[in-house]
Amino acid sequence: MTYLIDSDYLIDALIGRPAALATLDLLTEQGTAISIISLGEVFEGAYSDPDPAERVARMRRVLGRFRILSLTEPVMERFARIRAYLRRAGQLIPDLDLLIAATAIHHGLQLVTRNLRHFGRIPGLSLYHATS
Repeated sequence: MTYLIDSDYLIDALIGRPAALATLDLLTEQGTAISIISLGEVFEGAYSDPDPAERVARMRRVLGRFRILSLTEPVMERFARIRAYLRRAGQLIPDLDLLIAATAIHHGLQLVTRNLRHFGRIPGLSLYHATS
């Protein structure tokens, strides 16, 4: 496994954006996972839909190919270190993004995201930036 897929790519794949689907197809061959946090963000979107049952079913079909990484004590400790660092620097980002980043760093994964504004602040986080 080499890549952790951020919520933005998952959402784009779920709505059928060709560039996101192509990127995920390419990277899946090399190994991909998602954070339990991204899963929650995607579920939130599904339950905001006028037909949540259909959207959740579609979501499960797309997400079935990814390993889901949980929050563990080492991930939470890394989250706390990153958050303290960013707080001291006056550069805090949302906690959900920090949890995703901590998961990627802990597992030695490259994060696939377009959100460079937030994730680019995190030292030691390897970013894969595709142009979908």
